[in-house]
Amino acid sequence: MTTLLLLRHGLTAMTGPALAGWTPGVHLDERGRAQVSALARRLEPVPLAAIVSSPLERCVETADAVAAGRPGPAGKVETDDRFGEVRYGDWTGRPLRELAEEPLWRVVQAHPSAVRFPGPDGEALAAAQHRAVAAVREWNARIAAEHGDDAVYAVCSHGDIIKAVVADALGLHLDQFQRIHADPASLTAVRYTELRPFVVRLNDTGGDVGDLLPKPPGDGGSGSSDAPVGGGA
Repeated sequence: MTTLLLLRHGLTAMTGPALAGWTPGVHLDERGRAQVSALARRLEPVPLAAIVSSPLERCVETADAVAAGRPGPAGKVETDDRFGEVRYGDWTGRPLRELAEEPLWRVVQAHPSAVRFPGPDGEALAAAQHRAVAAVREWNARIAAEHGDDAVYAVCSHGDIIKAVVADALGLHLDQFQRIHADPASLTAVRYTELRPFVVRLNDTGGDVGDLLPKPPGDGGSGSSDAPVGGGA
């Protein structure tokens, strides 16, 4: 089917010190703008059928940088709330060092599938994974129908959402998703086929992207469900 490029937003003033969640008005800082500019340059050779983003500002700004100057649909970012950050409820905006003292923190680390964040707006991590994976499935079908099975598209989202999508692609229980890492402005690529997904890049922050280009017909296109025996060339 399609190849999905998962892009994490660049750095903000809250990235690292605090849990931004759905806090409004969190924009890329100078470091983040430099990161996404470099990411956009790296992805210039990759023809993107579409660019989709979480509605939060830091993601839209990242996606806009990647979309700038692209022709066709990929030149205009579409937003999808299902790729938005986990709704952390009462944890939103609090310093991470403070949250690490909460009893729930250990559950988040060891048994995330059981976690629902506190407060009326708190979301279960399992529910966040479900909405994001459902969105991926729908976008895969739409992109394949409109642009062909070898199309590549990008989604700009958040660390925990990207980790949850990757866990699903790897066939991992959500309780294993903390073993996955997604740095700011990183690139993760998942190639979906009829039989299984292939995680072809994970937390990539530099290097050539030639392997993400669609293969021409008859050249073992990316739609094959077969895994190479012996690791491949």
